[in-house]
Amino acid sequence: MAIHDPPVQHLRCSLPPLMGSSSTSTRMQSLQPDPAARYRNVLEALWRIIRTEGLWRPMRGLNVTATGAGPAHALYFACYEKLKKTLSDVIHPGGNSHIANGAAGCVATLLHDAAMNPAEVVKQRMQMYNSPYHRVTDCVRAVWQNEGAGAFYRSYTTQLTMNVPFQAIHFMTYEFLQEHFNPQRRYNPSSHVVSGACAGAVAAAVTTPLDVCKTLLNTQESLALNSNFTGHITGMASAFRTVYQVGGVTAYFRGVQARVIYQIPSTAIAWSVYEFFKYLITKRQEEWRAGK
Repeated sequence: MAIHDPPVQHLRCSLPPLMGSSSTSTRMQSLQPDPAARYRNVLEALWRIIRTEGLWRPMRGLNVTATGAGPAHALYFACYEKLKKTLSDVIHPGGNSHIANGAAGCVATLLHDAAMNPAEVVKQRMQMYNSPYHRVTDCVRAVWQNEGAGAFYRSYTTQLTMNVPFQAIHFMTYEFLQEHFNPQRRYNPSSHVVSGACAGAVAAAVTTPLDVCKTLLNTQESLALNSNFTGHITGMASAFRTVYQVGGVTAYFRGVQARVIYQIPSTAIAWSVYEFFKYLITKRQEEWRAGK
């Protein structure tokens, strides 16, 4: 049954970026993989990883992601809510300003990605085929000693440039589908799940080239480095150039299938949970006001 959802439009911008990659997509985005790590599709990749490296191998590195997600999302929501209120009072006193919401979301994303980027670097290095790292601490120590602290942020600018178009496409697609599936804007779990899943799939597919470049910056894949005269790939332009030199245009879409499959349940769950709590909090607020 569809339940009326009172409009709280300013909350929509507070959904944090749903970026990231699974072990399968990290492997499939490798530009020049080891012959033993060449996969034709997602199912083959997942099956071979489990069969040859163990059941828990696809989950390697997710503990560091979970550790980083706590402070990253705390920073995101705290910054967003504070800036949203401050900027709204300046731009549109007593009302809601979409400009303020967008600006607050952009600044909050800077903090969110700053906290998550080192965790993403460690996770992806641990997920690579024949990764020498078995523990998070080993990976962190090796990267710090061999490449310096800057290695944890080589993909930071790429992550930011990827989050902006991803979020723009994601939100626009979700709102477009909601207008068709749920024009009354009621709390309707099925419409939120379907719209969220489709929005995540479209955004993930379109931004795959940026994700490939981010993966290359994070992993500094040794075979790909041979085509780069500087010894390290240090920026998005360098990453784009290296990807093209190694694999051509098609290399920009390596792992697109795995990335889309990863995002579909992620965004579907995120939107359904978000809409549920938005409805629940709004209902509680209205009941509290009515009881005063």
